[in-house]
Amino acid sequence: MNYAEFLEAVAKRAELPPTEAANVIRATLNTLAERMSGGQARDLATQLPEEIRGHLHKEDEFAERLDLVEFLNEVRARGGVDDQRAAEGARAVLTTVRDAVSAKEFEDLESELPKDIRQLLHPVGRGVGA
Repeated sequence: MNYAEFLEAVAKRAELPPTEAANVIRATLNTLAERMSGGQARDLATQLPEEIRGHLHKEDEFAERLDLVEFLNEVRARGGVDDQRAAEGARAVLTTVRDAVSAKEFEDLESELPKDIRQLLHPVGRGVGA
């Protein structure tokens, strides 16, 4: 999946204009990188479009633990969006990551995240672009 396809998928799933979708992609991946080990962030980045790999850059190996509310608050603040758009956008980004990477890489990602954040990885109910 290339960057244009990734951006289009996130924008469609979250019902966001492309500029806002790009901000939510950056915010979600930056926040996600903090929640996983450095090795996992690097592995995941290699399977994503080059234009967004840097959002998963991590200086250390430590994975910071935050709950879902804190995760979404970070996405909201970094992305400059409201609570609803942060939640819908983060879900859209993670769903698109699922589509863009191998099943093994996605399993590895899922295994590193707390249960409440993992619920963002599996879309339910909306049916938009899923």
